[in-house]
Amino acid sequence: MRRNFSSRAPELSGGQAIILSIPKSGRTWVRTFLCAYFCKRYGREFTLKPERYGEPGIPRLIFSHDCFEHRTKGDLWDRIRGKYLVPKKELRRAKIVLLVRDPRDCFVSLYVQMTRRDRGAPTEFKRKTVGDLLRDKKFGVCAIIKTMNAWLNEFSDRDDFTIIRYESLREFPRENFRTLLAVLGETTPDVSIFQAALDFSEFENMKKMEAAGAFDSKILRPGDVRDPESFKVRRGKVGGYREYLSAEDQEYAAGALTKLDSRFGYSPSVS
Repeated sequence: MRRNFSSRAPELSGGQAIILSIPKSGRTWVRTFLCAYFCKRYGREFTLKPERYGEPGIPRLIFSHDCFEHRTKGDLWDRIRGKYLVPKKELRRAKIVLLVRDPRDCFVSLYVQMTRRDRGAPTEFKRKTVGDLLRDKKFGVCAIIKTMNAWLNEFSDRDDFTIIRYESLREFPRENFRTLLAVLGETTPDVSIFQAALDFSEFENMKKMEAAGAFDSKILRPGDVRDPESFKVRRGKVGGYREYLSAEDQEYAAGALTKLDSRFGYSPSVS
């Protein structure tokens, strides 16, 4: 059941579009680009909450991990209240964008965050190996796949539903960010503003900003500025999971991917 009667519900309401994703799917990059674009378009200083300027043309965007956080974050009372769920009426009203990434890369980035960055992560997780967490019922690759399939089943029959693949954004950022802007009503973006937003949201620039504390969010702070693996903006590499997972773990993950809906376009191949 989708319901949210927590005090957090207003934060997940009122959006022109709702961008859903598994953690570590590239949300920070996408959000930085969009915020940079709309701030530059209206001559405002960069912020991750540009809607605060009150400009009619700046859309309110809701970014949420939705079902995944509902299953993995908080306590029983949080889940009863639906604290992390986007309210059903909001999902009916707003456009839905599903930002997806290969579940194996999502998992590895989440593992690094939990063990190197997230000080609030359960202690037992930091004692587990990457292979142990890969098989974890709440945080493992199967849980990621289950959530992705659930979202697709919930929204795929809607005309205002769009899938944006992280890998496509990395390979062809101009084409795919233009597609995303078009979904938000920006069908003919200014070329110079568009390019400036692309440059601003490049990974190296985002890393520098995070290290300097330039993001107006406590979430975008490195766990340890001396440890590159503790940064929120870390690597963003496609297929980087191979550097962390053993051959046996890669086989396990490939088997899990056979249950992922083929419409996402991810092959279970381990090559």
